[in-house]
Amino acid sequence: MSLLPRTAEEFSSTEYWDRFFKKRGDRAFEWYGDYNKLCGVLHKYIKVQDKVLVVGCGNSELSEQLYDVGYRQLTNIDISETVVAHMNQRNEERRPDLSFQRVDATQTPYEDASFQAALDKGTLDAMASAEQGALARRMLGEVSRVLKVGGRYVCVTLAQESVVKLAVEHFVQLGWAVRLHCLQEERGKEEEDTFALPVFVLVCTKFRQPMPAPILEMCVGDDGVPVRHAQASELLSAVREYQAYSVLRKRLRTSTEPGSSLSLTLCDARTGLPRYTLTVQDCPPGAKVPRPNQFAIFIVPRGSETAWLYCSPEGRRQLAASANFRRLIIVSMHRNQEYTDMQAVQSELSPVVMDLAPPGMPTNQQVPFLSVGGDLGWREEVSRGVSQLSGDYCVENVRGEDGELYRRLVFLSNITLVQSESRLVSSNAAASSHKKKNKKKSKAASAAVTPSACLSVDSGFLCCAHHEVMVAGLSMLGVGTQQNKDVPVSVLLVGLGGGGLPQFLRDFVPNATVEVVELDPVVLEVAKEWFGFRPDERLSVTLGDGLERISSLEKEGGRLFDVIMFDVDNKDSSLGMSCPPAAFVETPVLQKVFNVLSPRGLFMLNLVCRDPILRKTVLERVRSVFPTILSRKIAEEINEVLLCFREEKDAAHILPSLSPAAKNFQSTLSYESTEPKRRPHIDIAEMLKDLVIE
Repeated sequence: MSLLPRTAEEFSSTEYWDRFFKKRGDRAFEWYGDYNKLCGVLHKYIKVQDKVLVVGCGNSELSEQLYDVGYRQLTNIDISETVVAHMNQRNEERRPDLSFQRVDATQTPYEDASFQAALDKGTLDAMASAEQGALARRMLGEVSRVLKVGGRYVCVTLAQESVVKLAVEHFVQLGWAVRLHCLQEERGKEEEDTFALPVFVLVCTKFRQPMPAPILEMCVGDDGVPVRHAQASELLSAVREYQAYSVLRKRLRTSTEPGSSLSLTLCDARTGLPRYTLTVQDCPPGAKVPRPNQFAIFIVPRGSETAWLYCSPEGRRQLAASANFRRLIIVSMHRNQEYTDMQAVQSELSPVVMDLAPPGMPTNQQVPFLSVGGDLGWREEVSRGVSQLSGDYCVENVRGEDGELYRRLVFLSNITLVQSESRLVSSNAAASSHKKKNKKKSKAASAAVTPSACLSVDSGFLCCAHHEVMVAGLSMLGVGTQQNKDVPVSVLLVGLGGGGLPQFLRDFVPNATVEVVELDPVVLEVAKEWFGFRPDERLSVTLGDGLERISSLEKEGGRLFDVIMFDVDNKDSSLGMSCPPAAFVETPVLQKVFNVLSPRGLFMLNLVCRDPILRKTVLERVRSVFPTILSRKIAEEINEVLLCFREEKDAAHILPSLSPAAKNFQSTLSYESTEPKRRPHIDIAEMLKDLVIE
């Protein structure tokens, strides 16, 4: 049975480490590394002339190896009389000055401040589980006593969370500086039977006066740049991340994972902030991959991370199949990070990504970096704030792969989801009517970017395909026909976002009035400030809960809507349905929606559901209330739009009637304005052609 944890969180599980220490048996201390692995960090903190106390020396060869390179003031102690006798006998002739003594590390006979260093290889790990940590605390107390000012406790450990926490808390309370080195296995050394967990070296330095604030640092390797952490919990989190990375690296270097998309985040060594996210996509078994195509790196352009091709498992599989490499690493760049150019990114990533090469790849294999058009893309953050309901958010301008500029609202709790998006046009020039569909790189992508102050939102352009389907669905009400020329259309929309959909309805649908219900007041302010949202007598906003608003309308009676739209996301990511929240598709709620619709009414639901069983349940509930349902899946997305009629429709007639209805509605939208920025860029017939009856 594997000793490796399944997840990073399992490293903090007491049960996992209990099993680990029980099963490791006699092989235990080989996993802590030999002198060759540890010498870099040991020589950095322990001088050859230092007087060193080696705590719990056991039968390790480390002291002998240190002696052989010049360390002659080593005092080795162990509780086992057998070990001490054996080690003294083993070194009697070759190393006569190497001392081994039978001493209890929790109560040593040595004077205060008598050593410059204390070296511990695995002893803290072994003692920490005894007496609920009391034994280890007594040992650390003795170490603290016998070390001089400026002395260091150097502990080689596997960094079980409870062990590191115990030691860090002990030395922080004493006002010592604490630093952890993570010693990863050298690249190319991984074998099937080698151990995957990294070894850590804990270095605690004694000061004459306690430090006023904790000094907690993490380094990678012998001489990595220290990253400062404010709290012990942050340091422990960093340890778990390195352990998880080491396990992932071992897993990828010894096997392929065609059925899963493993990912990891690389952080800036100086700040500790996320810098790159790497996702591993292996080709499926039996794929015909050319022999040279072992391994490649694909750089996702900035601003394109949320595109279906890069952020969904299905899209990444399609991208990998198109690239046709045995293993493809898909790299996304993070916000608030500076990237000079493609060459700099390649240089930064090259040493790291080779850790993730597929098993058996030749060491001299050339690894190509792939990208769209050869540049890094462009992103500009224009605003950042906090919503009490949804957390931190940012508003950013990005350049799409079509060369056009877009503005996005992103909640940072889910950076792969774009909450709202609008196309931008120059305030001084006509907007391009080029549709963002099947995007291809254009020459405009490399052109100079227009300053934000000179940009405005193109109100006639809907970035979200499901919004286009919802607009197109109005044609089923006869909007645009001669007999309905002056008939008003009332719309209730739950979920504002950036306000693009309700503004489009107000601006381009004749006689439309729209009420938007939005729970988050911050979203309303962002829509007004950054997305050009302007309510008026035909477009109003009600701040509050959408379900409460519908219940209130039903209770009050008298006011009915021709269209009710649900376009609200689910903050609970644990469910298989990210839109809408589960409460919005409960049968009693759907019945209230039915009751608030006019006789010709139409209920439109943006449904995003990865779980087929849950989707089936939702459809059954909707069918129990609405007699006729049409659905339209959005290409290359999980979204689908349900169009639910209050009245029963003739199934044989409804689909053939879509084409003339689309033509009438399209002509109505088109004649409303001649201003380029006010022209609707939508193909109604295209949005309706793939509708199916549920």
